[in-house]
Amino acid sequence: MSGDNQIRIGLLSCTNKVRKLSRAINLSPNATISAIATTSSIEEAKSFAKSNNFPPNTKLHSSYESLLEDPDVDAVYFPIPTRLHVEWATLAAIKGKHILLDKPVALNVAEFDQIVEACEVNGVQFMDGTQWMHSPRTDKIKEFVNDLESFGQIKSVYSCFSFAASDDFLKHDIRVKPGLDGLGALGDAGWYTIQAILLVNNFKLPKTVTALSGSVLNDAGIVLSCGALFDWEDGVNATIYCSFLANLTMEITAIGTKGSLRVHDFVIPYMETEAVFTTSGGGCVSEHKVMTELSQEACMVMEFARLVGEIKNRGAKPDGFWMRFSRNTQLLVDAVKESIDNNLEPVFLSGR
Repeated sequence: MSGDNQIRIGLLSCTNKVRKLSRAINLSPNATISAIATTSSIEEAKSFAKSNNFPPNTKLHSSYESLLEDPDVDAVYFPIPTRLHVEWATLAAIKGKHILLDKPVALNVAEFDQIVEACEVNGVQFMDGTQWMHSPRTDKIKEFVNDLESFGQIKSVYSCFSFAASDDFLKHDIRVKPGLDGLGALGDAGWYTIQAILLVNNFKLPKTVTALSGSVLNDAGIVLSCGALFDWEDGVNATIYCSFLANLTMEITAIGTKGSLRVHDFVIPYMETEAVFTTSGGGCVSEHKVMTELSQEACMVMEFARLVGEIKNRGAKPDGFWMRFSRNTQLLVDAVKESIDNNLEPVFLSGR
């Protein structure tokens, strides 16, 4: 794709998350890095841009405000603390910049609704940066669980994402600081598990959410480990477990009336260009390999840039699916936290 048709993405900050995302942008034929902003020094930004193979004409901004004013930026990636999301994502939408926002998208759904309103009023595309949703394997998983002949009706789902964080992480990472991210393992690892159970349930919200016993919080009240039970009106249930305190596990198990599905590395595939899942039914077990030329990060960037390009070049309206999906995920994160805070009382979602 020619440079004139590439979506120009601005990056906020010089962090490891930006390093990973910049590689994905460089691999994506319909996107390019056009600018980076830093709150430290321009020299740091210049060095960061060079070491990560940014285009030579990448603009260097000394403030977030300056980047959002840049007419050569179509969209912005926000790898900033969650407490800053409302302020900066709302301002970006007002400036007409399309938004790729790290998860969790906000500290609560009320905050996220402010971002939603700004995006809708200004006609900008929103997407959260949950990369596994854009893996070609995820498309195949959706096909299987929606196949009434092979999978049947969904009955139960289990999803887990855990990793054993270092002592330094548990003391100093922004994900355990109430003034920065505030939702801990629930907003980080839990975000993936909740998206997994929504995907398998065809994105329908459950009726009730109940935190399970055994939650671990740090001295500041941040969740380090927790589990939860989700119930749907038709008898379907799901459980999740997310933790900074347990061995690395990235599981989905979905059970239907005719078949079942298992994934052992759903968040980050063990191999970048090959992803595997297992299905069973009728007494047979099958392993499925899904090949891809690009990483799931690059697939995410390509899809985001495609949607932005439809708006920019063809006058299309933003695709609201990603905003609704993020809102429902945030809604369930909030419900689990509410149940934890209220001695494991169930939270009813009707009307929320």
